[in-house]
Amino acid sequence: MAGPVMLIIRDGWGINPGGWDKRNENGDATLLAPTPFYDKLYRDYPFSKLSASGVDVGLPKGQMGNSEVGHLNLGAGRIVYQDLTRINKAIAKGELTRNPVLQETFTGARGHRLHLLGLVSDGGVHSHYSHMIALAKAAHEAGVLEIFVHAFTDGRDT
Repeated sequence: MAGPVMLIIRDGWGINPGGWDKRNENGDATLLAPTPFYDKLYRDYPFSKLSASGVDVGLPKGQMGNSEVGHLNLGAGRIVYQDLTRINKAIAKGELTRNPVLQETFTGARGHRLHLLGLVSDGGVHSHYSHMIALAKAAHEAGVLEIFVHAFTDGRDT
């Protein structure tokens, strides 16, 4: 293809899996509204679709992405593993038990009460409860017997 190329990022213009047939049922505003400009672009110019969630953008399978995640991956031109995925991988590899800062903390907490404070949810946007569980297990394995969890819930991703 010769000539100029344009990258157009349309935040919020996801592709409805049900497409035109399910536009009313799914409340797809981009298919329900008149969009002559975009209709012309689709009709007259080549385009492609990108996946903006899950493993394709460095998140766990089935986890929705967001604007920040999408722009980060587009800008990098590759999959950028997000914090949720990086922490999940570290836990799966047993890295919590080898982390020197955590181990020093756990050693100092032996014979004392360890208080873990943090955002806890199952949404995976800003936190995941499995991370708190993994920290508590790692502390217990390091010999900390009294562990108290102080869970913060924000109501956004739960």
